[in-house]
Amino acid sequence: MFFVTLKLTDKEKVGTFMEAHKAWIQKGFDEGVFLAIGSLTPEPGGGILAHNAAREALEARVAEDPFVVNGVASPTITEVQVSRTDERLAFLKG
Repeated sequence: MFFVTLKLTDKEKVGTFMEAHKAWIQKGFDEGVFLAIGSLTPEPGGGILAHNAAREALEARVAEDPFVVNGVASPTITEVQVSRTDERLAFLKG
């Protein structure tokens, strides 16, 4: 499982690339990689909970985000080796 954070680096460009960024997010959900997204608080940016992808594949996916491509956001990917979950999230183990 991975936590992806996208910290905004150029707020002025957000509106220009927002629709393309939303389409990129939807593709991540459609392909079963993204589980949840949300805004960072209090910092400007967003977070993504991802799974079902190798780190290299996720890095490539994040590199294609229009926010990243166009210098709107800077990504950080943190891998978590899940060892215990609530039974509703058991699919994240292993």
